[in-house]
Amino acid sequence: MTAARAEIESLLRARRLDVTLTTAAAWRGTDEDRIAATGCHEVDVALGGGVRRGHLSEVIGPRSAGHSALFVRMAAAAAARGEVVALIDTHDRFDPLSAQAAGLDLARVLWIRETGNADRALKAMNLVLQAGGFGVVALDLVDVSAPALRQFPHTTWMRIARVIEGSVTVAVLLASEHVARSPGGVTMALDRPSAHAAEEWAGTTARDRRLRGLTIRPRVVSARR
Repeated sequence: MTAARAEIESLLRARRLDVTLTTAAAWRGTDEDRIAATGCHEVDVALGGGVRRGHLSEVIGPRSAGHSALFVRMAAAAAARGEVVALIDTHDRFDPLSAQAAGLDLARVLWIRETGNADRALKAMNLVLQAGGFGVVALDLVDVSAPALRQFPHTTWMRIARVIEGSVTVAVLLASEHVARSPGGVTMALDRPSAHAAEEWAGTTARDRRLRGLTIRPRVVSARR
């Protein structure tokens, strides 16, 4: 059966139909291991320890609210556990040097840059998820326009949820507004920094503010355990 399945998957990839595959690494841990800490104390407390593996979650909020900072914390926490993470970056928002300064081990990061092409970015996410074995896989859609996001069929996100169901992976969408989550996923909302914080960080670069010291204000607005 294994050989036959491998042959079928090979044929699908040869015909560029591999997006129809719905396989991922099967879960091999305990129930306690199904929770992955985000590295953000407020979120982990609200979620009873962290986000659930094998589910699609999302981080939403206005630009400069801290999407990159929260992703870096999640990625750093995963890397510290010995996991590998992936980021599909649609608008070149990720700054590896600032992320490394914030504690992320870049040797455990797969960074895929699909600048300005949301369709290709989505396909890249599918391929990464199908490969399996990643602790966290994030798709950055923050700078993708709302009309472009609405062009994706609703089945798009159902398919992604199906791919990672029962796997070790936490899939995360970074966006300016609600996009999608699986039944066991969560929505984490970010508020804009306060005026005091903005003044305190005046003169620093936007990327430094996102990744190094500007306090993010996450709220879990939807969760199902």
